[in-house]
Amino acid sequence: MDSAVAQRFVNELWDASIVPELMEYIRIPNKSPAFDADWQRHGHMEDAVSLIELWCRTHALADMHIEVVRLEGRTPLLFMEIPGHGSGDDEACVLLYGHLDKQPEMHGWRAGLGPWTPVMEGERLFGRGGADDGYAAFASLAAIRALAEQGLAHARCVILIEACEESGSYDLPFYIDALAERIGKPNLVICLDSGAGNYDQLWCTTSLRGLTSGDLSVEVLSEGVHSGDAGGIVPSSFRILRALLARLEDAASGRILPESFHVYIPEERRLQAAHAAEVLGPGLFERFPFLDGVGPVGGGGGEMVLERTWRPALEITGAAGLPALEDAGNVARPLTAVRVSLRLPPTCDAARASDELKKLLETDPPYGARVRFRAEMAGDGWNAPPTSAWLEASVNAASRAHFGRDAVYMGEGGTIPFMGMLGEKFPEAQFLITGVLGPGSNAHGPNEFLDIPTGKKLTCCVAQVLHDHWVHAGKS
Repeated sequence: MDSAVAQRFVNELWDASIVPELMEYIRIPNKSPAFDADWQRHGHMEDAVSLIELWCRTHALADMHIEVVRLEGRTPLLFMEIPGHGSGDDEACVLLYGHLDKQPEMHGWRAGLGPWTPVMEGERLFGRGGADDGYAAFASLAAIRALAEQGLAHARCVILIEACEESGSYDLPFYIDALAERIGKPNLVICLDSGAGNYDQLWCTTSLRGLTSGDLSVEVLSEGVHSGDAGGIVPSSFRILRALLARLEDAASGRILPESFHVYIPEERRLQAAHAAEVLGPGLFERFPFLDGVGPVGGGGGEMVLERTWRPALEITGAAGLPALEDAGNVARPLTAVRVSLRLPPTCDAARASDELKKLLETDPPYGARVRFRAEMAGDGWNAPPTSAWLEASVNAASRAHFGRDAVYMGEGGTIPFMGMLGEKFPEAQFLITGVLGPGSNAHGPNEFLDIPTGKKLTCCVAQVLHDHWVHAGKS
């Protein structure tokens, strides 16, 4: 592949068509079903699907099939199939994956920005969903078109863009089963929904953490009572909740206490973590918007990478039963509830962990309080199989050609349930999991942005790997 020619084509397509389309996509508040129970009635998801479908049809290749697949009661899925170009292994297939549903608005957007307001500042496009993961459909098709422009061969490609990822991809297994014959057996999976340690090279994700989450509630009264009258007799629901969480997490260090939530960390992943930490240096933690005087948890270097990617971590992401400060009276409240989000190591069984978490929190409640843990989500993590020599060589060559530096391998702390599903269904497949979510891009939070130069370079890298995959498939 002529890298310079590919870069010119991709840059022009991004500037003239993809960026303007992404701006329109950002305007659509198509929150994932977990955050918009009435998503069907509101119609925003349908608008987002239609926008991306129309763009793909406008830029379709010859003999390309595009279809919005709909299973009753489930979010739609955009299915695209591009026949292989060039002679070679007829069984070779590449599956490219992304999603189009979005996280909710989140507070804290700075002046002039907003979740549904696309804003270009320099070469960064701000707004919800551009980087996570609206660009994926455009970049996937653009990469294949970049090969077509040079008459270069590639295997049959299947592109799946789902609309339920931010809710745990609970609809996706049904589509994978329904489309099994049409998908075939991919021997390469490319996912564009992951992170990047910096914007200077291609980052390849080697593992993803799992997740279990749910609502923990503590009830002690049928109604609120005067705190002066009750204090010292009625146990505080907030204190009980703190005691229950102390069963799970060491309050001083943040370490998750039950050993059943920890796993063995392979030596290869330790070495990769150490190398990634060396590449990133202080940028490993300086990319977060710490307040003055606030510092990171734990040690530095590779251990910090492993804390983020191979060890469990707790976050409380929401609360109920707590009045706003301006409404806080002197009342012993009847209930305190929180949303518990527990990130799990890549090889930890999420369903088992969810059951253990429920048992840990509900057993022997202090003072006989009414304690309930209602599990919401349990998604397995993923650990990549060993990387083939051809793919490692291709990824490094692509990174050097389009970023000017070697690729770096590192686990990610987030969860992409689809990877675990595919790992089980296609155990012989190779995986390229990558993305544009670099420092400050802030997926799920305020001020999310897509770094346009990174999106362009990543598109070129995908094109290179697609062609190298065809070359390898022809030789094997």
